[in-house]
Amino acid sequence: MTAVHDVPQTEAEWLKARLKGLGASEASAVIGCNPYMSNTDLWKIKTGRKIAPDISSNAHVAYGHAAEGPIRELFALDYPEYEVRYGGAYDMVHNPDYPWLFATLDGRLVERKTGRKGILEIKTTEILRSMQKEKWRDKIPDNYFCQVIHQLLATSWDFAILHAQLKRVWDGEIRTERRTYKIERSDVLEDLDYLLDAEIRFWTQYVEKDVEPPLLLPEF
Repeated sequence: MTAVHDVPQTEAEWLKARLKGLGASEASAVIGCNPYMSNTDLWKIKTGRKIAPDISSNAHVAYGHAAEGPIRELFALDYPEYEVRYGGAYDMVHNPDYPWLFATLDGRLVERKTGRKGILEIKTTEILRSMQKEKWRDKIPDNYFCQVIHQLLATSWDFAILHAQLKRVWDGEIRTERRTYKIERSDVLEDLDYLLDAEIRFWTQYVEKDVEPPLLLPEF
């Protein structure tokens, strides 16, 4: 199965394309583990009942966008075993069997020794509370893990790497650390099946039929 590549030329085209399907950052809302958006909020956006909030002016979001390029370059320097490719800010990949299932990628990887294809997902997080720190303790936070699983569904590639920069301001001093998590497709087959089933049900039974889904809330 070969993923379908699509690159909108402008942000307006990209935003319009996003309304026609489910992107990786929205996948966690489908199964009720997104701390910022419920599945019913997502349904309202996809059915035109609600406009997606514009978070581009949020300071943390703006920092993340600005930092993505330098972090990708640092990753390429630190992990020369991967060829790092970047298709641009609107680099969209669609699942060929379910064209409404897509992902916009931070980077594409090729494992030099094997030729295997992978996904690079970059995260920047400022640790403001102890709860945020706990979510990163020895694992990927659930909503980000779900995002990576969705990207594997969209691309059908062999692996994904989530590369995160965690930032803290301590007594006026900025401290950062980077963490790298590799997810092999073969290790998450059950998660892939679970999320695919949930997304098919959400899109075909609720969005396409214009029926509001039962509310799912994240666990705290």
